[in-house]
Amino acid sequence: MAEQGKVTVRLKRGPWEIEITCEQDKVQQVIESVLAGMASREIVKLGEEEKEQTKTETCRGLLLKLWKEGWFSSPRSLAEVDEEIKKRGYNYDRTAVAHNLVDLVREGKLFRDGTARNYRYVQKFPPQGTESTVG
Repeated sequence: MAEQGKVTVRLKRGPWEIEITCEQDKVQQVIESVLAGMASREIVKLGEEEKEQTKTETCRGLLLKLWKEGWFSSPRSLAEVDEEIKKRGYNYDRTAVAHNLVDLVREGKLFRDGTARNYRYVQKFPPQGTESTVG
């Protein structure tokens, strides 16, 4: 029996099923919080057993991963970088992506060419142990 002013909501997403009881004016906030938590975890099947694996990655970590994969071997715009991150299932603010790209330029991992609002980022050198060519 629900208390006055409270609602109960059931959510099912993949293998997850959650029941939430909260105040009516907090429903949207609570659901968004729960969905964000659910999105940060994925189930990975390993043979017969299932192992829960956290799928959290910083914006910087993603950019370094792209760099290590050689994705920056050809010049990329901020829009292309942002789109690639979204394709991989992450949603970072474009300004956060831009700031992290500038950090990688300062560290010497990437080179930035072009003019303001029209920069293109390319790797200066391949990561150690790879044989990518710089474009």
